[in-house]
Amino acid sequence: MKNITDRHQFILEKLKKEGKVNIIDLVEEMGVSGVTIRKDLKLLEDKNLLFRTHGGGSLNNPYAVDRPIYEKEFINSDEKKKIAKAAIELIGQTDSIMIGSGTTVFELARMLHPTKHLTVITPALKVGLELSNRPNVEVLQLGGLIRQNSSSVAGAHAMSVLDEISCSILFLGVDGIDIDFGITISNISEATLNQKMIQTAQTVVILADSTKFDRRGLGRICSLEQVHYIITDAKVSKNTVKAIEEKDVKVIIV
Repeated sequence: MKNITDRHQFILEKLKKEGKVNIIDLVEEMGVSGVTIRKDLKLLEDKNLLFRTHGGGSLNNPYAVDRPIYEKEFINSDEKKKIAKAAIELIGQTDSIMIGSGTTVFELARMLHPTKHLTVITPALKVGLELSNRPNVEVLQLGGLIRQNSSSVAGAHAMSVLDEISCSILFLGVDGIDIDFGITISNISEATLNQKMIQTAQTVVILADSTKFDRRGLGRICSLEQVHYIITDAKVSKNTVKAIEEKDVKVIIV
């Protein structure tokens, strides 16, 4: 399949059918070099017909956008509730947890009704307010500059508090999960704080619906090897789950 028009038509038809394409597969199917395929993908991206990704192309933008939290709240809300419910099961007899920012982890805060004393550390104002009068819950609210988009704090003050504490489990909401690039968020200052939170926790749990996979935010938080659990919904690709579990991450599907 040497003709450029035929190649482009083949790529676009495969994209329409599967939603994404892989360079290795296209090389085998079309009998051309990887260099040729990469040039084809670039030309198609220049025409706004696809988004190039690591190792291929996609119909969906692989880069996460820093949307306001009030917009994110209504996206995949049913899946987020199921994910949060599964996350509750991991707490067990733990006496301290950390809850990051984001709509999925906020659902965890909504469902949290411990029967024994539990300390919750959080940079998220909505989480702190939700739990401030909850029986058996003591809230340690991190301070600092409040970001309007996330209603969460970031900066040196919050980082300095984390130097002095430790917790059992960190529940983290993210904007992107990429097999090669790792866990990301769409704001660099929050990414830095999340990195510090990971250092503070014994167990790291990522709460993310299936739309967050094969995407990248601006700020890298950590590699997949630093994560213990990912809780997501049943729409996630089986191949993606397999690749993640090969990195010794337990994937819980709800």
